[in-house]
Amino acid sequence: MYSVTVRDHMMVAHSFRGEVFGPAQRLHGATFVVDVTFRGPELDGDAILVDIGLATQRVHEVVGDLSYRNLDDEPAFAGTNTSTEVLARTVADRVAERVHAGDLGGAAGQVTGLVVTLHESHVAWASYERTL
Repeated sequence: MYSVTVRDHMMVAHSFRGEVFGPAQRLHGATFVVDVTFRGPELDGDAILVDIGLATQRVHEVVGDLSYRNLDDEPAFAGTNTSTEVLARTVADRVAERVHAGDLGGAAGQVTGLVVTLHESHVAWASYERTL
């Protein structure tokens, strides 16, 4: 299995509902380093899994749509605790939409899966993995 990973970051504001979240129930900011890994068993005729430049651009678009926003105000997250896990799944699903739409070029036809990892800090992160 081949993999190609590109990295970006996002800064959001949000709050959580539920006692388990303690002080994070109040509005607070979060900065995430975002790694998106494209996986597939085969390379294309140019010996690549995915165009890294296009992958970087598309991930930046997805992350940009979430950055500098209060996620509590976003209709897509109404009634949802925007945990790191939920945000990883959201990024994965939105990147998958771009892969399916052909926005990553012809080479992306070999991509069979994605893993999105959001790093909350240098010691804590969460990932979501999905097939395409």
